[in-house]
Amino acid sequence: MNILSAVLFSLFFLGIIGVVINRLHLLSLLLCLELLLVSLFLNISTWSQIHDELIYLNFSILLLTFSACEASAGLALMVSLSRSHNTDLLANINLLQT
Repeated sequence: MNILSAVLFSLFFLGIIGVVINRLHLLSLLLCLELLLVSLFLNISTWSQIHDELIYLNFSILLLTFSACEASAGLALMVSLSRSHNTDLLANINLLQT
């Protein structure tokens, strides 16, 4: 395992640890999820370049598109939550189910 792969895998596990630890605010959770998806994108891209498998680049572009959609949906949820309840605490998300 080279240095780049070790750094990218450590970024992925750092994102998992961030999701587990940062469960109080929605914005910090969204940032940790973005770190997870971007590290997966970089892992798939570098793996396909190392092994000369160009078909996996399609999966990485699909993952990047999914990451952008997740970010926009999460930010829309956060704006809705902050406008209606003046907070971004995750404990208040259940209040939107009216």
